[in-house]
Formats: sequence, structure tokens, C-alpha cells
Amino acid sequence: MTTQMLEKAADQVFTQYDRTWEQFKHIQKGLEGSPGVRLAFYDGVVEILMPGQAHEIFRKIIGFLPEMFFFEKGINVVPTGSVTQEQDGEASAQADESYCFGVAKPIPDLSIEVIFTSGSVAKLKRYQALRVPEVWFWQDGLLTLYRLRDGGYRQIERSQFLELAELDLALFTRCILMGETSWLGAATEFRKGLSAV
Repeated sequence: MTTQMLEKAADQVFTQYDRTWEQFKHIQKGLEGSPGVRLAFYDGVVEILMPGQAHEIFRKIIGFLPEMFFFEKGINVVPTGSVTQEQDGEASAQADESYCFGVAKPIPDLSIEVIFTSGSVAKLKRYQALRVPEVWFWQDGLLTLYRLRDGGYRQIERSQFLELAELDLALFTRCILMGETSWLGAATEFRKGLSAV
């Protein structure tokens, strides 16, 4: 892989510190219409993410597999993608994927982040300010789940949503990894696993 191809595949993250909410809103306004750019704000820190190719490959497969699960199991879900989630004056985030169960809500029930750089702890604080009930991180080939409780997020082994009780996380993780090289193979393996349950 050439240097130019590697640069295209990598995420680009720009961070600004000591910013006010008003300054963040100006930055947000200035970047309107910039496809693929994701913004976040919490505790005076503005993060501007331009996802690379690898990030987007994982984001797409991580979004597709749960949606296949919801369809196969007849679960009513509203996929809200990377919709902007905001708590005015305090926090803003755009997850890679997000879902509301039942009906659309201003803050999704579940947010999923693909992380190629560090920062999962900072991202959890941001989501805590937004009061997102459950957050999943995909980082270094591992899926980590967090549930919001009194006082913050706690790592959990399985989703606490009834809608996701039957989701085989080992199968899900295996198929995400497969999806890096074969989307069709990952989808086929996941569907086969769903019908075996």
C-alpha cells in the first residue's frame, strides 16, 4: 500500500481546546455541507473527525448487521445513523451508528462508535452528558458495551435492551471482523447464525 493510500485509509482528527458552546456552534455552522465530517463537543473540547476508509468500512458493516438482526427478528427500530445528538450548551456528538427502539427520540437509545484513535473515556463522558442509555465501542477488533447507571457508565457483557437480548455478540464480533475483507461473507455468516437460533 502506498503512503498516499495509507493516508486516505486513516482517520484525521483535529482537536481544539478551551472553546465555548457558542464557538462550537460557529464551527458547526461553518462545516455545514461538508460530507463525512463529524463534530463533537464536551467540556470545552471540540473534536473534528474526518473518517478514513477503514473507519467507514467498519461503520457500514456495524450498521448493516444489527439492521439485518432487527429485520429478521421483526423488531421495530428507528435507525438514526450519525444524527447529531445535543444537550444544549453542554455536549454534542455524532455516533457512527445509533438506534431508537419503538419510536424516534431526540437522543437515541443506543449509540455505536468505531474508534481508530484513543479517546473512548472522553467519548463516554460526552455520551453521559447526553444521557444515552447504552453505548458500544468497536476498537482494536473488540466490541465493548456500556450501560448508563447512576453515577456513570458501567461495562456490561450483554445489552440491557430486551430488543437485543437474542443478539449473539460473539457472532456479531466475528462477522464485523470478516466484513473488513468480505462484506458478503460477513452478511452470509451472520444470517446463517441468526437462522440457527
